[in-house]
Amino acid sequence: MVALAWIALMVITAFGADLLAPYSFTGLDLRARLSPPVFMGGKWAHPLGSDELGRDVLSRLIMSIRLSLLIAFFGTLIAAAFGTAMGFVAAHFRGKVEAVILMLIDFQASVPFLIVALAVLAFFGNSLVLFVLLMGLNSWERYARIARGLTLSANEQGYAAAVRQLGASNVRVYGLHVLPNIASTLIVSMTITFPETILLESGLSFLGLGIQPPLTSLGNMVGYGREYLTRAPWIMLSPAAVIVLTTLSISIVGDWLRDRLDPTLR
Repeated sequence: MVALAWIALMVITAFGADLLAPYSFTGLDLRARLSPPVFMGGKWAHPLGSDELGRDVLSRLIMSIRLSLLIAFFGTLIAAAFGTAMGFVAAHFRGKVEAVILMLIDFQASVPFLIVALAVLAFFGNSLVLFVLLMGLNSWERYARIARGLTLSANEQGYAAAVRQLGASNVRVYGLHVLPNIASTLIVSMTITFPETILLESGLSFLGLGIQPPLTSLGNMVGYGREYLTRAPWIMLSPAAVIVLTTLSISIVGDWLRDRLDPTLR
């Protein structure tokens, strides 16, 4: 329940960021630069303190939560959709098509994705659309393996063949009959991929290859805050704490969903 409450708080923050942020996340106040947070003797004008340019840490944190969650959500959605489609294609055509897809899956799993992401961003430059698409390529092989295996199992169970004999098209068979039967497993996998995407985005932004100014994300804030870790640790600690608590909460909810959706545990 605590994990669900934290996730709900993050979602509300993301949707209501414009209303909740007390200042503009790009607004400068050089007179208040490096102001400490309230719990370290600061003023309520900046409850979580301010950064090296006098920007309100709370406002930047709220906007960073919105952008990081959006990137993780769409990245996970792209990975799940693409991976599931590839799994269906492999299970349907078999033969050489299946061999090629399995080879791509093995290649994706064998290459450190962080290195691939660094190479792509360094070569093609950085944009928000490219960054989200790149996040979507992370972990697609996991969904492809799951979808292929469960689809082969569904074909052996006979209900897919029975629907085909009634004249249903392949799109209808996989979309309305196979997919609902494997959806619970895919949803649990998405709760694993989501925090992984948040951490990947944070790592790339920390290295300076993720979200670029004037936009801000949790990893971006941590990256800039590391230079002031000894003088103004609150710049880095606030987004770092949000990253840890959010990924932990999603993982806990994923374990709970797995227990709830697994019929063998009932």
